[in-house]
Amino acid sequence: MALVLASAGVLAHRGATGIVKQRMDAMEAIAGAMKALRGMMRGKQPYDAERVRAYARAIATHGGEKMTALFPEGSLKHPSRAKPAIWTDWERFSATARDLAVYAGALAATASNERLSERGGGRGADAGPASRSSGSEDLAAMAPDAVFMRLQKTCSDCHRTFRTKN
Repeated sequence: MALVLASAGVLAHRGATGIVKQRMDAMEAIAGAMKALRGMMRGKQPYDAERVRAYARAIATHGGEKMTALFPEGSLKHPSRAKPAIWTDWERFSATARDLAVYAGALAATASNERLSERGGGRGADAGPASRSSGSEDLAAMAPDAVFMRLQKTCSDCHRTFRTKN
């Protein structure tokens, strides 16, 4: 299975060069960390706060200005899946990149907090993007799985808005 997944990544990057390859590599690193986190959050893998912190920090390193720097205007060369909407709605794209870093950082900080599953389940309320929330202190008190849901939603929203399908 790992060979199939690795092959899929290689095929997706076939022909990618320069900044397009750099951002595809960054997205692949984020996707790998998210997959590992998802397994722990869904109980398919044992929850390990240290591993959660490590994966979350790895994701955070790709957010914010590091993310936006990977998208210079007009960098749509094949095999890029970036939509032109990135540059026509740069403010929203930048806010989403900041949110990625904020939520990933919050997940690292909350990794040892009590999880929702330990409280008897339930889903955390979504107060919206971190850059428009009332502050990081609200995130610091949250369950890590609730923060993960926000991180996952940030990724999904960005892909839906700013990335073409195959």
